[in-house]
Amino acid sequence: AQLVESGGGSVQAGGSLKLSCEGSGYTFDSCVMAWYRRAPGKERELVASITDDFKGFKKDYVDSVKGRFTISRDDPKNTLYLQMDSLNTEDTGVYYCAACAAYTGGVITDYHYWGQGTQVTVSS
Repeated sequence: AQLVESGGGSVQAGGSLKLSCEGSGYTFDSCVMAWYRRAPGKERELVASITDDFKGFKKDYVDSVKGRFTISRDDPKNTLYLQMDSLNTEDTGVYYCAACAAYTGGVITDYHYWGQGTQVTVSS
């Protein structure tokens, strides 16, 4: 199975980007999927996640992106999206998509599949 991100790039503060993550070799429609990012000099952080249809496509966001980012999925296309609006310099980093959560004690501790990442750079 493979996840391939696209849509990253350079944008000025206040601009928008839409990231895509296309899966292949596996059908991810029964999986929780997520976007993570790693900013320069910082640890990787969860940006947004979305459950599968059975769990109601429930979405969660880190507080810093609430109201600006929107996660969505198109299961027939096996694709995950992240619409990013009102970008600021703090959003700069490498964005990774992840699929199929691994649980420990009922808590998501990892994902089984990861993409290679796409760079997002926001300039002031």
